[in-house]
Amino acid sequence: MDVPVPSVAVPSDAPALPPAAKRPVRARPGERHIRSRAVTVLAAALLALPVGAAVAGPFLADAVAGPDGPPYALGDGHLLGTDGLGRDVLGLLLRGGPSTLGVACGAVALACLLGAALGLAAATTPRRWVDEALVRPVELILPLPSLLVISVVGVRWHATPLAIALAVAVLNVPAVTRLVRAAALTAAGGPVAEAMRVQGESRLRVTLGYVGRSVLPVMAADIGTRVAGAVFTVAAANFLGLGLEPTSADWGVTVAANRQALLVQPWAVCAPAAMLVLFTVGFNLLADSLLGRRGTRKRKVAG
Repeated sequence: MDVPVPSVAVPSDAPALPPAAKRPVRARPGERHIRSRAVTVLAAALLALPVGAAVAGPFLADAVAGPDGPPYALGDGHLLGTDGLGRDVLGLLLRGGPSTLGVACGAVALACLLGAALGLAAATTPRRWVDEALVRPVELILPLPSLLVISVVGVRWHATPLAIALAVAVLNVPAVTRLVRAAALTAAGGPVAEAMRVQGESRLRVTLGYVGRSVLPVMAADIGTRVAGAVFTVAAANFLGLGLEPTSADWGVTVAANRQALLVQPWAVCAPAAMLVLFTVGFNLLADSLLGRRGTRKRKVAG
């Protein structure tokens, strides 16, 4: 015999039940791969012009650039016009890349080497006083204004590209050291590193073979921002007259020297500024794309 079930009246002002939680829609591996490839292609396209100009430009400048002419002239045998000294702007673009990109990239590479060495040594040492002795003196550089340091170096060593690169590298060492030390502390005190020590592995192998490899993704993510910051610092120093000579073909110097004629001869300012923008954006996109691919490969292996 069926027992009737009493109906329950639901008040009209009763709150509606929340909808069932939906799982977030994730991009399929094929879609992620296509997006990563697209970002890599875009980054390569952005980097092609400034990097190509920096590498091959000095060899092509004499053949491509036109002769000197009147200041801030447009046309008259000059594809991008002339600057305030009558020099061909296209020739300046082809000659100014090595000093701009070479100084910034060289400074970041040196800062990463020194900062990684100090950070790994501080994170893997069993003695706390060694950690303090390595990190605390380096942190004294952090509050120093970058442009002030570059101006002092420029006056003392006549603003050579090598001197400016060393100054930018020294300014970046403290941040890299702190980043690497913080990222390496977990790996250095983890079970894998402890097992390697118990098995008799050398300290150098534990530091470089395991702990050093564990901080590579963090450093790769940081390098993109650091290179962009170094390019900006070098360009800003040159723009303010604290870096290279005012007659240099450097892109930052060219922007600074011709900024007052932006409305008269825009190519003299916009062309080198575009080179700086293309390089910084392209480099960051490339670093993000490579880091994303590495994370995808790790997830595939783990799965």
